[in-house]
Amino acid sequence: MDIDLIRKDTIGCSDKIFLNNAGSSLMPEIVVDTVVNYLREEQMFSGYITSGKNAESIHQFYEEAARLINAYPQNMAFTTGSTDGYAKALSSIPFQEGDCIITTNDDYISNQMAFISLQKKKNIKIIWMKNLPDHELDLEDCEKLIKKHCPKLIAVTHIPTNSGLIQNVEGVGRLCRQYDILYLVDACQSVGQMPVDVQKIGCDFLTATGRKFMRGPRGTGFLYVSDKALEQNLSPLFLDMSDAAWIAFNDYELGKTARRFEIWERSNASLLGFKEALKYASAVGLSYIEDYNQKLSEKLRAGLQYKGFTVLDKGNRLSSIVTFCDRNGKIDAIQEVLKENEIYFSVSNKSNALIDFTLKDIDHAIRLSPHYFNMPEEIERVLEVLE
Repeated sequence: MDIDLIRKDTIGCSDKIFLNNAGSSLMPEIVVDTVVNYLREEQMFSGYITSGKNAESIHQFYEEAARLINAYPQNMAFTTGSTDGYAKALSSIPFQEGDCIITTNDDYISNQMAFISLQKKKNIKIIWMKNLPDHELDLEDCEKLIKKHCPKLIAVTHIPTNSGLIQNVEGVGRLCRQYDILYLVDACQSVGQMPVDVQKIGCDFLTATGRKFMRGPRGTGFLYVSDKALEQNLSPLFLDMSDAAWIAFNDYELGKTARRFEIWERSNASLLGFKEALKYASAVGLSYIEDYNQKLSEKLRAGLQYKGFTVLDKGNRLSSIVTFCDRNGKIDAIQEVLKENEIYFSVSNKSNALIDFTLKDIDHAIRLSPHYFNMPEEIERVLEVLE
């Protein structure tokens, strides 16, 4: 990777140490230029004319999104974010009273709340699989739960928002294929910081967002839908005309692609900006990004532990999300020092990770999330400042 060129493309990193890529990252210049230039076109020619003139470029979004996760364009849908795609995927599953969802202690807050909503409205059961002592998913327990409850869906967040843990989505996928269970993966924190392969994972749905490690605009994301889910005619509760036709007064016909999960009205400027972010990450190389980020995050974790901070990340495989507090579980002084030194960070609260933080007996954590435009010298500076 040419770090100097990458930093030159990332003008927002020139006057600060930016370590909040798990929240909303800094966009490359090509992404911003694409969005602005498209809006200028709309300013001159209107939205309809401009979308027609750029139809081929818009269609290429699906190719780039598919290439990133080893899928096919017909299996990809544009969404306004990961939660948008997640809700549409959930709404497509014909849950009946008494059905069961198996999930994990570390699933994202919006996902957990969606399950609870289904529980309240449809009397769905929510079952959480166990973690092993090293915090990895207990796949033996998962299989026992499958045999006992015959779940309609298994849902796993690849990387939690509140922890550096990388969950074993491929291991869960093997069980879902073995027992023919629908499988939903939230990859909003993994897509963009590491290779993600839906063929290896074996999921039926996978969601991602543009604003985090993908370095795209806010209000963008994608949903992957497997051939199996499409062939079962799964579709969101409320359809739009993107990939469905009104064929009779009381009937419609679904299209053949994942675009049945889209709505027709969207920001094409944002979509094209997201496409450029996808191309940018693919050009750099997700395996290179993962290796580089791992070195940065390992350096950061080791330095924090050496200086007496409590690093909260647990698991055999850890990502480029680093959570920590002081040895007394406090974060107030840490926040002040980081702000004073123009170091951008985020705070994870117990309400965002109720199960995990309850088990860890903490209320707050500082979250630092380095990315491939950061430099080792910046990590050293952060450690000096905190000391």
